[in-house]
Amino acid sequence: MGEADFGHGRKLSANIDVSVPHPSRVWNYLLGGKDNFAVDREVADQIRVLLPGVIAMAQADEAFRGRAVQYLVGEAGMRQFVDIGSGLPASNNTHRVAQAVAPESRIVYGDNDHMVLTHARALMTGDAPGVTDYIYADLHEPDEILRSIDGTLDLSRPVALMLMGRSLIFLDDDAAFTAVKRLLDAVPAGSHLMLTHSTNEGSGEAMDDAVRHWNESAPSQVTMRSPQRLAEFFDGLDLVPPGVVACSRWRPVLGEVSSSSDGDQFCGIGRKP
Repeated sequence: MGEADFGHGRKLSANIDVSVPHPSRVWNYLLGGKDNFAVDREVADQIRVLLPGVIAMAQADEAFRGRAVQYLVGEAGMRQFVDIGSGLPASNNTHRVAQAVAPESRIVYGDNDHMVLTHARALMTGDAPGVTDYIYADLHEPDEILRSIDGTLDLSRPVALMLMGRSLIFLDDDAAFTAVKRLLDAVPAGSHLMLTHSTNEGSGEAMDDAVRHWNESAPSQVTMRSPQRLAEFFDGLDLVPPGVVACSRWRPVLGEVSSSSDGDQFCGIGRKP
């Protein structure tokens, strides 16, 4: 199928490997989506046996995204977003939530999967006066991310950096902390860091077993981190209350129900002073 240009001159193979599971497609299946293949469903179903709460975790993560973007565009006044590890389109996509409140908002999505970027080209568009863009993004290459977003976003003005757990968990500690620091160093005071990350805080050995199974089944290896380790990403930032907590406990809306099984997915938002 050749190559396709998915963002600012970066070429990405147009071939989709359906022989191995991919995190974005597995996540899509867990959320009830249809953009996945048999290999993704097989490993997801195996993980569900080991970790019955994984669907609740995925739902909590997605619900947090919507509440967090509403906070960032509303209370925090953000008008520029870069959403890395955005995954396949969902109903509460960043640009839909942000531009519903502030139509002039500018959003750049980033992912390193061809299928995600193809959907971005087809679906992540709108009629708002703001901008919705998409780039190839790999957190192992933070300078490339900054190069690709410069121009679409004004890096002299505050930016909301959104690093959802599907991006950070696939980096070792050195790469993860280096990438986050590099991105934060490039944006001005008033910018925000928003991230989610899986832990074993709630499920303990069940989560450990699920991670071990994933690492034996997929080429992309998961690195688990504790909530305490996760908090280190916010060193030097002003943590937005309630701090680093389970996603379902970050400013839940009235009537929103959480369960003990969603307590492995943690999150936080910090402001650069």
